[in-house]
Amino acid sequence: MSARVAPAGAAEPGVVAAAKRLVIKVGSSLVTNDGRGLDREAIARWAAQIAKLRAAGKQVILVSSGAIAEGMQRLGWTRRPSAVHELQAAAAVGQMGLVQCYEACFREHGIATAQVLLTHSDMADRQRYLNARSTLRTLLDLGVIPVINENDTVVTDEIKVGDNDTLGSLVTNLVEADVLVILTDQPGLYDADPRRDPSAKLIPDAIAGDPVLESFAGGAGSALSKGGMLTKVLAAKRAARSGAHTAIVSGREPDVLCRLAAGERIGTQLKATTMALAARKQWMADHLSVSGRLTLDAGAVRALATGGKSLLPIGVIAVSGEFERGAVVDVAGEDGIEIARGLVNYAASEARLIMRKPSSEIEAILGYVDEPELIHRDNLVLA
Repeated sequence: MSARVAPAGAAEPGVVAAAKRLVIKVGSSLVTNDGRGLDREAIARWAAQIAKLRAAGKQVILVSSGAIAEGMQRLGWTRRPSAVHELQAAAAVGQMGLVQCYEACFREHGIATAQVLLTHSDMADRQRYLNARSTLRTLLDLGVIPVINENDTVVTDEIKVGDNDTLGSLVTNLVEADVLVILTDQPGLYDADPRRDPSAKLIPDAIAGDPVLESFAGGAGSALSKGGMLTKVLAAKRAARSGAHTAIVSGREPDVLCRLAAGERIGTQLKATTMALAARKQWMADHLSVSGRLTLDAGAVRALATGGKSLLPIGVIAVSGEFERGAVVDVAGEDGIEIARGLVNYAASEARLIMRKPSSEIEAILGYVDEPELIHRDNLVLA
């Protein structure tokens, strides 16, 4: 078996070079120095590199494992427990030190950080999805580095194989990042397990989602992290659905993030073959049920169809159905023909109050303003 190698000339830069927005996921073994407690020197090095990426105009979101592993170290446990309540206790203890360490390291470079705890259900619920998306985008606009971890202290079914690899890919899709960078304790993806097969060869380039890669990736990793290379390959497959590429590289490689940003080819890069708009349109149009309808006047139809605009309440002449903020609704002209579909920023009852009104009046009508649009163009796909 062989992976379909992505076409790439020797002089072609890596996928990180052109990326404007990156999600960087760091594994437990790296963060905790293979379980010997937080590796503050390594975290400081990554913070310094991310500061340089920021100075080069790139936006960065950090997804960090390590809370459970750090908690285990603080509690004196040598083996990762299987009982959920013990995992949650370890996460609660470890999260304190993990966040403090990141905050201190980034503060050395004058960069503010924010802790964001998510679960997979935050991505599945449309209202929480929009809230998380808006919060993360606002933090990036403010120049803050979001440090994201799974909310292991409260979830029961998400503490499982590949939780933070999966979370990294979901965050990549959530913020429409260009690249997911997975820092791991291996140089990249091999065609066999290099720990067992000395003839294993590094795969420098392949297509994300190629099923052959899953057979190469093998099983779980260390006793600290239930994840392994397979979860990283699957994360790349998920990230590719929104058009994002993935780089799998060693976090112990010197100055790895800056070298990637400079175009150097390091580790494995798994390229997405789906354009971002097409992937998002498929997700919106084919995989989410419609909860209601917004009917537009002719001017609003033209603005959406030809102008690439967001949908403002002033162009809406009717609201059908009952839905909450974050629901998927279709958008139609007065002839009843669907022209678009999107995630709505206001509930049906609120949309009825503000339709035909300018955005400047939303706060006076509702008592608050969340977004000036009923549907932002980033959450809207044409039919």
